[in-house]
Amino acid sequence: MLDLVKVALRVTSTAYDTELNQLIAAALADLGITDIVADKTEVSSTDPLIKQAVITYCAMRFGQRDDYDRLKAAYDEQKAQMAMSSRYTRWRNT
Repeated sequence: MLDLVKVALRVTSTAYDTELNQLIAAALADLGITDIVADKTEVSSTDPLIKQAVITYCAMRFGQRDDYDRLKAAYDEQKAQMAMSSRYTRWRNT
């Protein structure tokens, strides 16, 4: 996931790896607050929607962004859409 985030943020140095790894962990934890589980068997950190949400979160939080509000709105929308799907949450219709 780190390499994916670095490419998306146009980061080529390893100088920010610790910070970016922390942001990735924070993004996954934040998704978990909404009951979105990125480590379910059928939904993993390789899922394109999870990856995009993590990238958006990292872009929003990394550095001083002029487009923070736009990125925050995009991330919140991504999270809300996944939270409405049983594919991405702990709850299931049985």
